[in-house]
Amino acid sequence: MAYSEDHIVLAAEYALGTLDADERAQVETMMSVDKDFTAMVHAWEQKLGVLNQMVGSVEPRAEVWEKIKTATGLSAAQAPLALPDTPPPPPPATPEVAEPPVVADAFNVIRLSRQARRWRNVATLTSAIAAALVAMIAVGVYQPDLLPDGIRPKPRTQVVEVKIPAAPTPSAQYVAVLQKDGGSPAFILTVDGATKNFTVRRVGAQPEPGKSYELWIVSDKLQRPRSLGVIGGKDFTARPVLSAYDPEVVNQATFAVTLEPEGGSPTGVATGPIVYTGKLVEAVPPAAAAPSPAR
Repeated sequence: MAYSEDHIVLAAEYALGTLDADERAQVETMMSVDKDFTAMVHAWEQKLGVLNQMVGSVEPRAEVWEKIKTATGLSAAQAPLALPDTPPPPPPATPEVAEPPVVADAFNVIRLSRQARRWRNVATLTSAIAAALVAMIAVGVYQPDLLPDGIRPKPRTQVVEVKIPAAPTPSAQYVAVLQKDGGSPAFILTVDGATKNFTVRRVGAQPEPGKSYELWIVSDKLQRPRSLGVIGGKDFTARPVLSAYDPEVVNQATFAVTLEPEGGSPTGVATGPIVYTGKLVEAVPPAAAAPSPAR
């Protein structure tokens, strides 16, 4: 049977006689139940007995023996040996059944102090290794240049593809000069061909007290003129209402401006006189709406 280092040391110290009473009792218990352990103890006694034989016997001097006798009280004449009276034999007692002795398993006896020291050393070594790993990981994340080339992480290159949205398709621009009988422009109407949003710019029209200018679309494909809203008092008025009409109707229609009561026609039908008219013409074609690239 294989024995641990503690068992071997116990056997050697028992042979040397350096164990205390508890440890000697432990070894003797193990010897009583394990023949192999007993053989190991005898082997140590034979190995160490050679050392005892190498030391010669020394006879103490006579004065030393006298000191020993004086110390033990044997220097005076000894009194004759008196034997005590023999007491009568006790009556026979009822025999009791003795319980079998409980023999501890010698191999489960653990030297607590040595085992505690050993586990403490293992725990210290494990903590040191864990701290070193944490330090290496932190250095690899924040300052990888400090690590040796063998364990330095390789830099990762990420390619990011940035998609530039396509430029919107340029749309055609339409312009109508709203005037009276070929006179000076009163308003300029601009229509975006894609969104159908329009802008009316006041040019020569003068405001009329208590009156409002209202813009109308007139087409033979419509049952009657439709109002596009009142032209505001500012220089520019923008409206998105043309998006409800087909492009063909918008491009071929006549745009008229009437003078209505303040706030526009109350009935939805033109009530005032037509003061300015005009038709759309293509001012900027779609291909030319985008700016030319710089050179």
